[in-house]
Amino acid sequence: MNRYAVFGQPIAHSLSPRIHAAFAAQFGIALDYRAIEAGRDSFEAALAAFARDGGCGANVTLPLKEDAAAFCSALSERARRCGSVNTLIHDGDDWVGDSTDGIGLLRDLARHDLDLRDRRVLLLGAGGAARAAAFALADAGARELVVANRTAARAQALAGALHARARACAWDALRHAGTFDLVVNATSAGHAGDVFEWPLAADEAPAAGYDLSYGKAARPFLVAARAAGVRDARDGLGMLVEQAAESFERWHGVHPDTAPVHAQLRIALDARG
Repeated sequence: MNRYAVFGQPIAHSLSPRIHAAFAAQFGIALDYRAIEAGRDSFEAALAAFARDGGCGANVTLPLKEDAAAFCSALSERARRCGSVNTLIHDGDDWVGDSTDGIGLLRDLARHDLDLRDRRVLLLGAGGAARAAAFALADAGARELVVANRTAARAQALAGALHARARACAWDALRHAGTFDLVVNATSAGHAGDVFEWPLAADEAPAAGYDLSYGKAARPFLVAARAAGVRDARDGLGMLVEQAAESFERWHGVHPDTAPVHAQLRIALDARG
């Protein structure tokens, strides 16, 4: 049986095993896909053990996406550009890295009719997921992409790696940054259970807000966004499903139907409350 896994910390909540099982069922593919707990200090050893046990491919989530890039002998063009890997393909004795987060985000935004062309977009965060999102948002034609992070140097480095339409903004200066069409949250605040403090001025509510996380982890941002007057605030469940479909295609050569999987998971998450 083909062995796959998702690595991260924490990881017990991950829906990836359920998603990939549903995809595999569409094609009659026998699949063993597991969630493996690994932090930054244990990821390399855990990945090596997985490879020895016959691992064919893996997904990588917080906080390992930038570390994963360093363990690869080769990177796809999109992974090389953003310096972040969420998909690993075992090739002989080596790992090849890819990043499917960006395309997953754009497909979900398109599903919600969020056209980024000539829009002003704010990206909160500058970690591995944020880097993939930043390049995708820029490529999608955003008029201006503003990157803000608690550590200003990371925001400046990410904005500098993009094109001239991207710039960094100090977190404390966001209240004077004007109006945005879309705010994308790529911080990990929700995973720690922290309250999300809305960073924009009270009279500058964007039309849309999007959290790259889903479920409980996205709730603090969504609550703050709606309280600030954001009319269309969504979590990243659709992005999760769409990036998983892209990973699945890299491993198996076929692209699954994402709509029924997304619908089933949304019902399950809503039932949890």
